[in-house]
Order: sequence, then C-alpha cells, then structure tokens
Amino acid sequence: MRDRPPLAARFWYDAVYWSAFTAFTFGFSLRRSGWGNVPRRGPVLLVANHQSMFDPVLVGLASRRYLSFLARNNLFTQPGLGPLIRSLNAIPIDRGMGKDGIQAVLDSLAAGRAVLMFPEGERTHTGAVQPLKAGVSLLIKRVTCPIVPVGIAGCFAAWSRFHTWPHPAPLLLPPKPSTIALAVGAPIDPARYAGKHRDWVVENLHRELVTQHEAAERLRRK
Repeated sequence: MRDRPPLAARFWYDAVYWSAFTAFTFGFSLRRSGWGNVPRRGPVLLVANHQSMFDPVLVGLASRRYLSFLARNNLFTQPGLGPLIRSLNAIPIDRGMGKDGIQAVLDSLAAGRAVLMFPEGERTHTGAVQPLKAGVSLLIKRVTCPIVPVGIAGCFAAWSRFHTWPHPAPLLLPPKPSTIALAVGAPIDPARYAGKHRDWVVENLHRELVTQHEAAERLRRK
C-alpha cells in the first residue's frame, strides 16, 4: 500500500514542516513527547483534542509520517486557507462526521495513510477536552489499524476560538500560559472496541484523550 505523496508534494510538506517546527519551537516554546508511538508504516488513525487552528500542523510536528487530516468542508471555500489545507492533504468532511466523512477516512486508511481527526468535532470552548461526537463511534468500530491518541496543551491560550490573533510565548523569554506541548500516547489495538456499545467506545476514547491532554499539560514549559 502507498502512503507517500508524490515527490513535489513531499518537498512542499517538508518545507512547511521545518518552517513550522522552527516557528513553534522559538515562538511558542514547543515541546513534544512520544512521537515514536506513531507507527512508521501502514495505516494509522491519530485522534487528538482540538484547541486551536494550529492543531493539525502541531500534530504533524509530533509525527514521523506524512499526515492527512480531516477538516470541515466549509474551510475549503475560504480564500487562502482552502488551497493551503488542500495542499497539505486535508480531507473535507461535514461537522457531524456523517457517512461520507467516515468513508473518506476509511478510504485513506485503506491506502495505507496516516490520518488525523479531532473527534470533538470543533475547537474547545473552555480548554478542556469536550464531549466527542456520537458519530465517532461508527468510525472507530470499523477501523482495523492502530489508533494513536494525541494530547495538545497550551494552544487554547495561544490561539483559542475567542482570539483574533495568536499569543506567542517565545522560547528565550520567561514562559507564558501559551507555551505549547504535545503528548503522543501508545497505539490502541482496535480490537478493544469490537462489539462494544457506542457509548462505551466514545467514553473510552474520551478518557484516552484526557490522559494525553494531561500529560501534555505537565510537559509544557512553565
């Protein structure tokens, strides 16, 4: 199975990767742990809590894979942002994670790709991990590849949905609440969710994200 984009796309992705790594390391005191938990080959589904517009790029910085990520379909119509996220392997879905979105994820996984999704469905309103969308269980129960939970901390202070502009926390200055960290958990065997009730699946996955979010919070520069 092929999970590597064409050469030109890899050059572009790598350029964005290293530019973002430099910007977030020096501009937001980025720290990361557990990136070796992302399998190097084969399909993998990464699930993360959602705090800001930074999140897809940041999870990419905590992974050794070229990622595809889910984005609301209305984002693809926005000037500038639409072409950018499309060039970085974004997959359009509706907010409610409907049938088409589920199939798009399964198709990408079948092609051997690493796919990132935010099961809360939208950015948090409080900084805490919000309840997950009920439709997420339909996807998780059909996934046959490793599921990797990722926790993001600090991005709510750095650039929440209530901020017009980001609030940097430069590495060479005293730390601020907007320092950022990511914690990548151990892969989950999808067999854990086989035959389980959808409420149990959603609650268990929520608990995994809370655990990683707490680990990322401890990791942040303070």
